[in-house]
Amino acid sequence: MTQTIPYWHVDAFADAPFGGNQAAVMVLDEWLPDDVLVKIGSENMFAETAFVVPDKTGEADWELRWCTPTYEIALCGHATLAAGHILLTRDGGDHIRFRTRKSGILEVRKTPEGYEVGLPAIPTQPQDHDEAAGYLGGNPIATYRSGGEQIGYNIFLFETEEEVRALSPDLKSLARLGTDQFDCTAPGNNTDIVSRIFVPGAGVDEDSVTGSAHAALTPFWADRLGRNQFTAHQASDRGGNLVCRLDGDRVWLGGPCVTVVEGQFYLAG
Repeated sequence: MTQTIPYWHVDAFADAPFGGNQAAVMVLDEWLPDDVLVKIGSENMFAETAFVVPDKTGEADWELRWCTPTYEIALCGHATLAAGHILLTRDGGDHIRFRTRKSGILEVRKTPEGYEVGLPAIPTQPQDHDEAAGYLGGNPIATYRSGGEQIGYNIFLFETEEEVRALSPDLKSLARLGTDQFDCTAPGNNTDIVSRIFVPGAGVDEDSVTGSAHAALTPFWADRLGRNQFTAHQASDRGGNLVCRLDGDRVWLGGPCVTVVEGQFYLAG
């Protein structure tokens, strides 16, 4: 018997097709087996596929999970924004809440510019990471790393945007370090900050526009800029702009979304 699953392909943090970060959004009646979710993520071949089912606890509107092409992850910003875009467009309303397994309750709100997604702020502390820094193809002036339950976010600070854009990392060597995220950043030329994000151990060599990375970059740069709101550009091939805002222990990331495909995913079983 073949199961039919509603499917959308969204460009998040983009105001036109072919920009921002691609995500698949799939609405389920109930959870499929974990290995099937990962296989669907692999079939879609986007950085993340967002899966939602109606939340039965009353804590939120929907339960949300995300899969890369290789495994399930604990937090994803752009695919959450994409899921909020699809459900708010389909069902109406001005905000929506998602219950996640490892990142608590997340919210997407409509704004005049599109949407904003609220994520837990990820603090980082100075730390040597000489091995990873040596694989980046540049010379960061400082290295920071998250800890506790949110371990795995590494920030490499560079002096200029030009240095970040010129990076040509050894992705195979970075992948051998595990599923860590390697966030390379500097002051921006046309935005307050610029970044490039590499996650090769999770099957994403260079991500296009990464919400979870900016959950770490927002408190990092808010402290350095001396203000809680600023603009950001992720300098991937596709590229994308974000408005970043620190609000206590939450980070709000704003930007538009564009739906580029709507259809059905056929799952035989």
